[in-house]
Amino acid sequence: MAQGPPSGARAPLTRVPLPLHDISVDAPPAQAPVLDRSTAEGMAQLLKAVADPARLQLISLLRSTDAHEACVCDLTDALGLSQPTVSHHLKVLTDAGLLQRERRGTWAWFSIVPARFAELQSLLS
Repeated sequence: MAQGPPSGARAPLTRVPLPLHDISVDAPPAQAPVLDRSTAEGMAQLLKAVADPARLQLISLLRSTDAHEACVCDLTDALGLSQPTVSHHLKVLTDAGLLQRERRGTWAWFSIVPARFAELQSLLS
C-alpha cells in the first residue's frame, strides 16, 4: 500500500521551469490596451460588486431567463435568502451598473444592463 505524507502534512512542492522561449523583448504589443488609473478603479468597483456568491447567483439567475430579467419575489425563493438580504445584493449590483431596476405595480423587476455586463466579460477574457 502506497504511503503518502502524514495526515495534515503537505506534499513537497514541485518546481516547474518557466517556458523562457515564449518570453521575448520583441514580442508584439498586447491586444488589450493598458488600463489607466480611472478605468482600473471603475473595473475594481465592478469586480467588488460581483465578488460574492449570492450576487453571482443573482446574475446567473437573471441570465437564465428569456428576457434576462426577474421579479425580486422570484429571486428570493430561488436563492433561499431573506428578502432584505436579496434586496441588499440587488442594490449593490444596481449601484455598480450591472442591473437596472424597474417598478411594475408593487414589485421591483431587475434586469441585466448589457453594456456593463459586456465590460465585465471583456475584462475577464
